[in-house]
Amino acid sequence: MAIDIDRFLATVAAVVNGKQVPVVDLIAVQTEDPFKVLVATILSARTKDETTAAASARLFEVAPDLESLARLPETEIARLIYPVGFSKTKAKHLAMLPEALRSFGGKVPETIEELITLPGVGRKTANLVRTVAFRKPAICVDTHVHRIMNIWEYVRTDTPLKTEMALRAKLPEKHWLSVNSLLVAFGQSICRPVGPKCDICPLLPECPQKGVRPRKIPGVKMTKEHVMKCISWNVNGIRAVAKKGFADQLRTFDADVVALQETKIQEDQLTDELKNIPGYTSYWHCAERKGYSGVAFYTRIPPVAVRYGLGDPEFDCEGRVLTLEFADCYLINIYFPNSAEKLVRLAHKLRFNDRLLGYARELELKKPVILCGDFNVAHKEIDLKNPKTNVKNAGFTPEERAWMDSFVAAGFVDTFRLFCEDPDQYTWWSYRFNARAKNVGWRIDYFCVSGSAADRVRSATILCEVMGSDHCPVALEFVSEGVKSEKSGVRSEEFLVDSI
Repeated sequence: MAIDIDRFLATVAAVVNGKQVPVVDLIAVQTEDPFKVLVATILSARTKDETTAAASARLFEVAPDLESLARLPETEIARLIYPVGFSKTKAKHLAMLPEALRSFGGKVPETIEELITLPGVGRKTANLVRTVAFRKPAICVDTHVHRIMNIWEYVRTDTPLKTEMALRAKLPEKHWLSVNSLLVAFGQSICRPVGPKCDICPLLPECPQKGVRPRKIPGVKMTKEHVMKCISWNVNGIRAVAKKGFADQLRTFDADVVALQETKIQEDQLTDELKNIPGYTSYWHCAERKGYSGVAFYTRIPPVAVRYGLGDPEFDCEGRVLTLEFADCYLINIYFPNSAEKLVRLAHKLRFNDRLLGYARELELKKPVILCGDFNVAHKEIDLKNPKTNVKNAGFTPEERAWMDSFVAAGFVDTFRLFCEDPDQYTWWSYRFNARAKNVGWRIDYFCVSGSAADRVRSATILCEVMGSDHCPVALEFVSEGVKSEKSGVRSEEFLVDSI
C-alpha cells in the first residue's frame, strides 16, 4: 500500500523539530553567501558535521570570500580544513575553485549543470548548494534520503542517483527544498542505518520497514533463541579510523561481535582506549611486519576459546586469521592475501585459500562455522562494476574465482546472496576517480556459513552508509542459542590444526 508522503514528511518534521540540523543548513542560516555554502558543502562530504563546522570556521576566518581564498596556498588550505575527510583532495579542489568560478563571473552558479563543472562538486553537492544557497527547487539525495525513501517503498531504487531521478518524477515540488534536511536529521536520530529506533517512531504503524532490522528494545530480556549480531569491516588501519571516531561507531553498531581486518598495528602500539572499549573484550592477531595486515575482534559475548592463526608459519606471520569459539559455532575472522600487482602473490594466496578451507572444514566437524572478512575476491560478474576489464586483475582472476566455486561446493554459503540478488551491491571502492560516489566498486567482503546452519541466518546486509575506510562494513544476524552477554573465563591458545 502506497504511503501518504505529505503526512509522512509532516510527521518527520514534527519529530526532528529542535534536533540538530545538518551543518550546511546551519551555515546557510548564519549567512546568505553562496560562496560559503558551496565551500562548506564541499568540506562536508564524508565528514561529521561538528568537524565540518570547525573546519569551515577556521577557513572562513582567513578566507571569507573568493578573492582571499585565491591568495591561500593549497598547503595552507589543507592545514586549515584538517581533519575533514579527504582533506588533501578537498584542499586541491578549493585551491582550483577561484579559477573555475571565473567562467561564471566570479559568482557561484545556480544550475545543477553549471555547478557540477566545479572541482569537487558532484550531483549531491550541486543539489544541496542549489537548495540551501539559492532556495531553488532541487532534490539532494544523500545516503539517508536514498535509504529512507526505499524503506518507505516510496521509491524502489539501488543507487542515490536513481533515487534522485525517481523523486524528481514523483515527489511533489513543495518538498524538494526541505526533504534532505528532514531525512538527514531523521536518519541520524530515529531511522538510523544500524539499530533504527522503530519502537519510538510515530510512523511505525504504517511504515513498510523494507529491509529494516530494528534495534533491541531496552528492557526486553533475551529469549532462549538469541540473534547474535555480527559486523565485519576492513578498516584499512585501526589508528586511522580511531581518529575518525571508531569508538563511537562501535557503539552505534550495537553488535555482539565486531571483526576487523587490516588493522595495521602491533600489540605494543595499542592504546588502552583501543584495547578496552567499554562493553567489549578485544582480541588481536598482528603481523610480524609493522603497519601490515592484522585482524581483531571486539566481543561482548565471552568465547569458549580463542585461536590465533592456522598453525602454519607461512601465513600466521602475517596475522590473517583469528577464531572465536562459542558454545554452538565458530566465528573465523579472515584477511585473505591480495594477489597483488602483476599477480606476484597469486600462488601464495591460493595456498592460503586451500589451507583456510581445510581449517574451516575440520572445525565444521565439531560445530557450524561462520567465516567473515575481506576475501579479496569478487566471486561472480555481478559482484563488481566492470567485470570484463578486470578478468586478469587481482581479485577477479579465473584461479581466485575457481577457488570460490570450490569453497561454495564444499558447502559454505554466501549469506548476502540469500537475501539479495541485485547488482551494484559493493563493499570496496578505490579511493581514485571518485569511485565510491559513482558506486564503481567490488563486493569482496563476506559473511559465509556452513550449509547446515544457513537456516539460522536471519539477515545479511551491506552497511554502505558507514564511512571511514575504502571498505564498508557487512553485517550478519545469526541465531545462536544460549549465548549470554556477560563476562566469563576464556581460554586462549595458539591453535594447531592437528589438535582438532
